[in-house]
Amino acid sequence: MNYNREWFIRDQKGLPCIAWMLRGRDIPMRFVIDVFGGDNSPTAVIDGCMEAMRLNDDFSLILCGDEARIREELSSHEYDASRVEIVHAPDIISCEEQPTVAIKRKKESSLVKALQITAEKKADCFISAGSTGAVLAGATLIVKRIPGIKRPALAPILPTLKGPVMLIDCGANVDCKPEYLEQFALMGSAYMRDVLGIENPRVALINNGAEEGKGNELTKAAYRLLKELDGINFVGNCEGRDVMSGDFDVLVCDGFVGNTVLKSLEGTAQALLKMLKGELMSRKRSKFGALFCRNAFRTLKKKLDYTEYGGAPMLGINGGIIKAHGSSDTRAICSAIGQARMLTLGRITERIAAAVEAMPKREEDA
Repeated sequence: MNYNREWFIRDQKGLPCIAWMLRGRDIPMRFVIDVFGGDNSPTAVIDGCMEAMRLNDDFSLILCGDEARIREELSSHEYDASRVEIVHAPDIISCEEQPTVAIKRKKESSLVKALQITAEKKADCFISAGSTGAVLAGATLIVKRIPGIKRPALAPILPTLKGPVMLIDCGANVDCKPEYLEQFALMGSAYMRDVLGIENPRVALINNGAEEGKGNELTKAAYRLLKELDGINFVGNCEGRDVMSGDFDVLVCDGFVGNTVLKSLEGTAQALLKMLKGELMSRKRSKFGALFCRNAFRTLKKKLDYTEYGGAPMLGINGGIIKAHGSSDTRAICSAIGQARMLTLGRITERIAAAVEAMPKREEDA
C-alpha cells in the first residue's frame, strides 16, 4: 500500500472539507468502534464503517457489540474481512443510565469493551456515538488521563466564516479552575497545529468583553495565565458575537459556557434555515426565485452540518477518543473515522503529553 499521498473528501464544489494526510506511515492503524452507541445504531454505524473502508485502506476496524447483530448488518456489504475484527459485547449503555454506575456494572457493554481495548493500546482510537456522559466517565476511568493533565476536555470543530475553529471545553467540565483553561488552550493549540495543519493557531478566551479586565474571577485569572503561557499564540478575549467570525482557531472556556455556546449555535442555525425556507415557500414569486438559489442554500446547509466534522475529540486522555453526535448517520460515522485517522497521524496524544511536561511547575502542582 502506498501511504505517501494526500487525499481529500470533497464537497459538490470540489472544495476540501476534510484533509486526510498520510505521511510515510508503514503500520496500518486500528480503530475500535462502539457499534451500539447512538440513535441510529447499529445500521448507520456499520454503514459508516464500510464507507470509510472503501475510501481508504490504511486502517482496520474492531467492532464491539452483539456479534450476531453485527454479522447480520455486515452480510449486506462487500468488504475485506481481514480488516475487520468483531468483539462480542452483548450489553448496551443507554443515555438514560447514570454514567459512572453503568460503566462499573456493565463490563460486557460495547462501550466498556471498546474503551478497554483502547486502554490496552490494541487500538489507536475509540469512536462512539453513545452516551456522552458514559464516554467521558469511561474514558477517564478506563483509559485514564495523560500524566499531568488535570481535566480532559471535549473539543468539537465548528464551521466559521473563514474556516474551522475548535471550541474547548463544550461540556465535560462545568466547574473549572484557571489552570484547567490553561491546559485546554495548550491541548487545543496542539490539535489545530498538528492535526489540521494551522501553523500558529490563534487562541482566544470566550468572555463578555474584548478588554483584558473583563469577565468573572475565573476568566480574569485564566487570562493572566494564558497571556504568560509559552507555546501558544494567545490573542485575547473573544466576545460571543465573534465566535463564528473566523478570526480565531481555538476558543477556550469552561464546559458550562462551551455547551451553551454550542447548543445556541446549533439552534440558531436550525431556526434560520427553517425561517428562510418558510419565507421562500410563502409566495409564488419567492418560490420561483428559490429555484435559482437552491444550490447556494444546499451549500450553506452543508457548511453548517456537523456530519462534515464527524465528532468531538476528547483531549487529555491517554489514547484517541472521538465522541460522535448521538444522531450520527452513515456520513457522520464515516467522517468520525476520518477524524480518528487525522488524530492518529498527528500523534496528538504524544504531543499533548510533551507540551504538558514542558509547562512550568507551580507550587499547587507539586
